[in-house]
Amino acid sequence: MTSTDLLSILPIITLVAWASILLLVDAFNRKNKWLTPLLAAVGFAVALGLSINQTTASYTGFNNMVAVDGFSAYLNVLFAFSGLAAIALAYDYNKRMNLARGEYYILLMFSVSGMMLMAAATDLIVVFLALELLSIPLYILAGFARPKLDSEEAALKYFLLGAFAGGFVVYGVALAFGATGSTALIDIVAAINAGTADMTLLLFGAALILVGFGFKVAAVPFQMWTPDVYQGSPTAVTAFMAVGAKAAGFAALLRLFVAALPTLYDDLFPIMWMLAALTMIFGNLVAISQSNIKRMLAYSSIAHAGYIFMALVTFGQSAIAPDAVAAALFYLVSYAVTNFGAWAVVIALEKAEGKGLELDDYAGLGSKYPALAAAMLVFMLSFTGVPPTLGFMGKFYLFRAVINGGFYWLSIVGVLTSLISAYYYLRVLVIMYMREGEPSVESSNLLNLTTGLTAIATVVLSIVSVPLFRWASQAVLQLF
Repeated sequence: MTSTDLLSILPIITLVAWASILLLVDAFNRKNKWLTPLLAAVGFAVALGLSINQTTASYTGFNNMVAVDGFSAYLNVLFAFSGLAAIALAYDYNKRMNLARGEYYILLMFSVSGMMLMAAATDLIVVFLALELLSIPLYILAGFARPKLDSEEAALKYFLLGAFAGGFVVYGVALAFGATGSTALIDIVAAINAGTADMTLLLFGAALILVGFGFKVAAVPFQMWTPDVYQGSPTAVTAFMAVGAKAAGFAALLRLFVAALPTLYDDLFPIMWMLAALTMIFGNLVAISQSNIKRMLAYSSIAHAGYIFMALVTFGQSAIAPDAVAAALFYLVSYAVTNFGAWAVVIALEKAEGKGLELDDYAGLGSKYPALAAAMLVFMLSFTGVPPTLGFMGKFYLFRAVINGGFYWLSIVGVLTSLISAYYYLRVLVIMYMREGEPSVESSNLLNLTTGLTAIATVVLSIVSVPLFRWASQAVLQLF
């Protein structure tokens, strides 16, 4: 092991070591319940700083099994931010719901380390290891509200279906190895270019990997777990899961297909096109009928996976793919900021035993809690794609990349489904401002700060979005 190897996984190993130490600290710390989340936040802040320091780096480690490039650094910053936001949402929520246990934050750190490894992985075996490292803590976190039956059911469904999807990934990796003689992406590309790869076998392997990660990002028809798991899990876990797991899944898909397998474009393009279109249509249509806000946002997350999937449709077009990757990365950031803000409002209204989660519970919020309602207004408009919000800029860059690639029908589907989404997003605003009610809010300084900062960021970053998109454009995928 060389110093370059250690540098290549420095943010990851920092989180893993920090979480391992926190296990011991928490075991002997029974009185000061605030210490573990505070130290976990410090660990995420350190990882965030290390990730920012790697934004201009370009090298590999462990014999080309992991890569440090603009792509991995950009996503590592997003994952570290997600960890900090998840702690901010969970701290008071866990105390209110009697879930204040230190293991929660330690599991968050292990899951984020898996997400970071996923972004850096350039070997299919490492991709699978990262998938398990990020998923297993999430299975536990989904059932963290035990003995609540909904939480236990969510954990069991997520675990069983996640393990099944992981089997597809493993089988796909095995077929890719059989087709090319290697699991390293750079060697797979070399075998394809040399004409020694069995392209039929490789195609089947790539398709199976696509199935496995289609589950992770909740793309149709692999989305069946999403509504029940989102509804049954503790809401702070749902917020983290909606961002982190989705971003990690797309990190693997983008690096694999855009950087390593563009030669399979002609065969996989129809599948990618249909996955993107069906995911957008299904997620938005089914969300209309939901009366529970957690289920509504679950189907909303499915729809947003469809929008990001549009970037993958261009994976074989060398002239368009870099711009599409940048658009996908920008969209992930816009979705993360908006998502954490929206879930912060949901957490503020949620009561014990799942009360306060119906849309009708938001009646009167505009008059009784105008600041909170204004924040929710910003988040719903951003999800819809209305300016001036990050959601609008995210969809603008995505649709522009798709149109530049000549996929006009797919962009039309995206625009029409965005119009459909306006119905159920704006319905929340109608209930808040035009119906009378007596909503009750469980607020805290940390939760209010998170809600306010994300609402401000949703608007301000949209106005100054060019530097953020330029950074995403510089997040170049490399195989070295």
